[in-house]
Formats: sequence, C-alpha cells, structure tokens
Amino acid sequence: MISFLIALAALIVGYIVYGTLVDRVFGPTDRKTPAVLHNDGVDYIPLPTWKVFLIQLLNIAGLGPIFGALGGALWGPSVYFWIVLGTIFAGGVHDYLSGMMSMREDGHSISEIVGNDMGKTMLTVMRIFSVILLVLVGTVFMTGPAMLLSKLTGWAVLPWLIAVLGYYFLATILPIDKIIARLYPIFGICLIIMAVGIAGGMLLGIGGHVMPEMVMANLYPGEHQLPIWPLMFITVACGAVSGFHSTQSPLMARCLKDERLGRPVFYGAMVAEGVIALIWAAAGITFFDGTAGLQAALKAGGPGGAVYEICTGYMGTGIGAVLAMLGVIACPITSGDTAFRSARLTLSDWFKIDQMGLGKRLMLAIPLLAIGGGLSQMDFNIVWRYFSWSNQVLAMIVLWTGAVYLYKKCEKRLAWVIPCVPATFMSVVTFTYILQAKEGFQMDPSITYPVGLAFGAVCLALFLKNTVMNSQVKRACREEEPAAQPAAE
Repeated sequence: MISFLIALAALIVGYIVYGTLVDRVFGPTDRKTPAVLHNDGVDYIPLPTWKVFLIQLLNIAGLGPIFGALGGALWGPSVYFWIVLGTIFAGGVHDYLSGMMSMREDGHSISEIVGNDMGKTMLTVMRIFSVILLVLVGTVFMTGPAMLLSKLTGWAVLPWLIAVLGYYFLATILPIDKIIARLYPIFGICLIIMAVGIAGGMLLGIGGHVMPEMVMANLYPGEHQLPIWPLMFITVACGAVSGFHSTQSPLMARCLKDERLGRPVFYGAMVAEGVIALIWAAAGITFFDGTAGLQAALKAGGPGGAVYEICTGYMGTGIGAVLAMLGVIACPITSGDTAFRSARLTLSDWFKIDQMGLGKRLMLAIPLLAIGGGLSQMDFNIVWRYFSWSNQVLAMIVLWTGAVYLYKKCEKRLAWVIPCVPATFMSVVTFTYILQAKEGFQMDPSITYPVGLAFGAVCLALFLKNTVMNSQVKRACREEEPAAQPAAE
C-alpha cells in the first residue's frame, strides 16, 4: 500500500511542480486561440474548460490506461516506476507540447506541425503515418467493443461492428458540440468514478486482498519469462506516454478559449490518465494476489474479463458491472470515433479542404470508415501489436519535434532539454523493441540492446548537430566577419 500511495503522491506533485515548469518554459500568452479566431461551428468551437478536459481525457484514454496497465502489471509493482516517471517527464510533456504547438499553429494537425519544424520529407512521412495510425486506432477500438458486446449478448460480431461503425460515422462528420461534447463528459465522469471506486476497494482491503509493496524480490517476476526492457515500455503506452495523444490534442486545441488553460487540459489530462493506469496496475496484482494470478486471469478471460472481475469484486455486481461495461465498451469507442475524426482533419489539412460543408466532410469520412471497416475483419491481435509499436514511434517523433520547436522559438536557452531527454529514451525503446519483438525482426537481446542504445545516441547527435551546434557555428562565423569598411568619399 505504501508503494502505491507514494506513486500516487508523486503523480500529483509532478503535475504541480514539473507541469508548472513546463508551462512557464513554453510561455502561454494572451493571444487569441484558434477557437476564437476561426469559430466555424464544426471543429473550431469554444467550449467550457471542464468539458474540454473531460473530452481530452476520454480522447486519450480508451483502453490504454486499463488494458495496458493490466498487461504492464505482469512485471509486478515495478510498473509503478514507468507509469509515474513516464507520465511526468514524457507523457505530460508530449501531450502539453502537441496541444500548445497546435494552438500556436491555428489548430493544425500534428503532421503539419511536425512538417513545419522538421522539413518537407518529415511532413510527407507524418501525413501518411498519422492517417495509417489513426485508422488502426479506430479499427482496434471498433473491433474490441464489438467482440465484447457479442460475448455479452450472444449476437454475432458483425451486427455490433456495423452499429459501432454507424456511430463513428455520425461522430466523425457532425459538429463537435453535437455528440462528443455532450456524451464524453458523462463517460469521463464514469471513468473517474470507476477508478476511485477500485482504489477505495483496494485501500480498504475489500475481499481480503493485500496490495504488494515495491521490493527487489518482485521487481522482475519470472512467471511469464518476458524481459522487462523494452516490452513493458511498449505494453504500458497510454498510461505513460502515447503518440496517439498528439493526434487528439489538436482537437481540443481548436476548442480552448485561452492558452493558459493548456496545462490543466493537456498536461492535466495525461496525469489523470496516469493515475487511472496506476490504479488499474495495482488492482491487477492486488485483486488476483500477484502476477501469477493476474496472468492466469488474463489467459482465462482476457483483459475484458479481468476488468469485469475487478469491478464487481470491489464494487459489487450492480454498479460494478455497469462501470465495467462502460470501461471496456464505452471508453474505447470514445477514442475510436475521435481517431477517425482526427484522420479526417489530418487529410483536410493535408489537401487544404475546408470542412464547413457537409459534403466535403463526407468526401473524406466515408473512405476512411470504409477502410476501417475492412481492416476490422483482420486478426485483432495482429492489428493491435502493430498499433502499439507505431503508437510509440509517433510519440518519439513528436517529442523530437517539441525539442526542435522549443529550441527555435523559446527564449529560454535550455528549454529544448525538457522534450529532448524523453525523446532520446523513446528512440532507444522503440528501436530495441522492433528488433526484438515477434512482430519485428526477432533478434537476440545481446544484439538489440546495444543497437537500440546506439540508435538513441545517433538521434541525439543528429538533433544537436542540426540545432545547437549548427547555430553556434553560425554565431561564431558572424562574430568573425570583418566590420564593413566606410564608403569612399
């Protein structure tokens, strides 16, 4: 219990202290936000701050802080380290910068922001990469709820897929205040209530389960024989750092009325998700009495079944069952619909297609949803594995973009260090993972570890060469230039 409470307190202190530092370094101003400048009644609409926060939380949450945290809990309480440190120093920075950069760039999609600071080649890569990732997100968050609804009702999966796809269609093309701004706050509150209820059940010792402490004996449990590095850092994505969030932050950057609201909305929502992930990771190893019991539960009923058992075990079959349903069905749906909406906006920014007219929105939304519907017929596990890795690759790219952005435009000289450190770390994680993973090159760790470290070092060296060192050389050259001679009379 002490380890859990320390981790929880660290997340709160991290928001107050480090979140404030990041905000001051970026420097919000009184300039008018895109929501005020470009209010179009569809995507650019000023909304109340509390609504924007809850929408942002639902946009970025999905199944990540629940399913991902349960998967990460297979490594025992050591997962607390990554959730806390990842949320404060990587995820919070990533989400804040992606949202604030979007506000400074008229609410543009993350692909356009990356292109502005990283060059035309990266712009093209990011446009394609972002659309593919968003369609994958929409697909996995369509298929997962449909499969669960099929199990609960006994109906076939296909009718539920069609129903979810129909909802996605409406949420993708209608103005953001018609469906998303009305339903998301309700689901966001339910998600918070569910997490608080489970945390209370654990702390009160309901069911006689004892929360394990962080000790050296359980930092690396051996029941599942999976290396903690780098697998845990990919498994626990949305609960620590997630590239998908950078595609969602611009949605709310188009709805905020003041730049100073960026810290509570963008950084704050990430910390709230970190708290939720921490609670679910603790619940997984507490309710099932250790990593072996959790692993058995995940094999028997999958993460959805484990969530149901935990909710009903701590909160009863009434409210617990209802909240479990909302958690494993509504939450992914509320991330899937905004994934397709973000894909529509990414394409509209790419091809400069105004989105005020319904016909133009349909022109982009229908093909995207048709592709998502087709991908939903693939093996869900295969789609999910590639989504997880590509998700963290996007986080790495956005963090490097944030470092370049702060170096170019922030008056504080070392501001770029804030995103540069987690960017380097995520470069090592993602490259090591794809070399080692089953869906990657399946190479031996004796090769993947040093190569991954070398890749991170190369990324850091390229960043320093093209920014810090390059500007120092230019400055030195300017200082050495001889003064201009006076013109002859």
